[in-house]
Amino acid sequence: MRTRPPPQAPAAPPRPAAPQAGWRHGAPRALGVPLLFLAASLLLRAIAFVPAVVDTDEGLYIVQAREWLRGGWPFVAVWDMHPVGAPALFVLAFLLFGESIAAVRLLGALCVAATAWALYGVVRAGGGPRAAAIAAGLLYIAYSLHLGGMATNTELLFAPLVVAAIAIGLRAARRALMAGEAPRWRDLVAMGLLIGAGFAVKPVVAPEGCLAFALLTFPALWRGALPPWRFLAMAAAYAGLCLLPTALFGLAYLLRGEFAAFLDGSFLAPFRYAMGRIAAGEAARLSLVAALILAWPFALAGLAAMRWAARRGRMGRLVRTGLLWLAVASLAIIGPGYFFQHYFLIWLPPLCLLAGLGAWRLARLARPALARPAFALAIGAVIADAWLGAFVPRFYQGTGYVRPDPVREVGRAVAAEIVPGDAIFVANYHPVTYFLAGAEVPTRFVFPAHLTGSFARVADVDTDAELRRVLEERPRVIVVDRGWWWTIRPAAAAMITAALAEGYELAATVAEERGPVEVWRRR
Repeated sequence: MRTRPPPQAPAAPPRPAAPQAGWRHGAPRALGVPLLFLAASLLLRAIAFVPAVVDTDEGLYIVQAREWLRGGWPFVAVWDMHPVGAPALFVLAFLLFGESIAAVRLLGALCVAATAWALYGVVRAGGGPRAAAIAAGLLYIAYSLHLGGMATNTELLFAPLVVAAIAIGLRAARRALMAGEAPRWRDLVAMGLLIGAGFAVKPVVAPEGCLAFALLTFPALWRGALPPWRFLAMAAAYAGLCLLPTALFGLAYLLRGEFAAFLDGSFLAPFRYAMGRIAAGEAARLSLVAALILAWPFALAGLAAMRWAARRGRMGRLVRTGLLWLAVASLAIIGPGYFFQHYFLIWLPPLCLLAGLGAWRLARLARPALARPAFALAIGAVIADAWLGAFVPRFYQGTGYVRPDPVREVGRAVAAEIVPGDAIFVANYHPVTYFLAGAEVPTRFVFPAHLTGSFARVADVDTDAELRRVLEERPRVIVVDRGWWWTIRPAAAAMITAALAEGYELAATVAEERGPVEVWRRR
């Protein structure tokens, strides 16, 4: 007699624990690095929230953003010789965080953290170790406090866009060299839009934009994975994508009937500015000063170059890419011709990439058990030195810490003399005074160097006639910085002196480091 086999229990359904476990383990690791950089940026850059002015250019973008929110577009309401990307980002910061200087500095901290994360991506895309990638990002955050980077300058605003584009290009280059893969169109589109957004902030991103495209395409072209016809098509598409954000801004101005102002401020004025040059000796001196400020990163970068620059393999390629990037960044610094300190912030991403690798190499010279502590100690010491170098001189000076901030004091003195709707004229002081005092602007040329100073030729208008018009309308208050009186053109100085004598009286004097700032009220 046959017996039936006992019935088997139904199989248990698969447990969905694996994806959840992967999320639990993967998410903290994926989010840990950007959160680390965000925390480090907010912590180290907290000192940037104290002074009202670090670099006077920032104040111009602040006034542009305020007027834009009121309906007065850049170049039309407030003129400048930079594209509209910076004031557009300031408008975004005002909308998100409120109209304040703190909102602008927070924007800077977020951009610095984003750049550090993108720099981490560059190192990892090139096959570099994770520890060196984290070190590169932290070094960038620390040294962004130097060279005028405590202010939210244009070099900080476009840095995350450029560095992210370099990461995309380097990842494509590695795929082409290791697996013979052709560059992907989606990578080209992302890179082109990133560089295009950076170009809308400042055209000096062009050399690094060319480097990003070269990384994306040249290795594949060399390996035969990219046909020449497709390379040319990608080059044309990339050029169009890089110009797209600027073209959209231009279209918006065209529809408003203000395209001439857009063309002048975005293209013609920067060209006129770049036609001027400082002497070669002075340029060399300023470059040496910047290099000395960045002495530790340069020293660590030198270690990386000595170890890997002439070697094959992923580390050799990564170091050579960093050195090439540093050379291209130098071209972006040289281009404008004036070597202001904040231009040298363009050095920081490639330099910190190399410095992170150099610190990693230095730590590996120790015994294996001491390698990690030695690496952490080296990076921590350099970061602490960078932060102290930024903080201690300002704390010693005391402005904003134990002494009143003269810029804010001038803003309060002006605000006490005006009522809503009154226009003032800041002859040769920080343009952020208009913002702090809540005053109206009497001219679209609110940056003193463009109207009364040595860069008046850049504006391409009769600046003496414009100044005469402003003074004839008798603004409620005129602000004069006697410590910087020598920066005013003689013709402008004569007109301002005559106007003060004829119709103004001294209302307040605020002590500045270089001399008194005078607030004159209309009689």
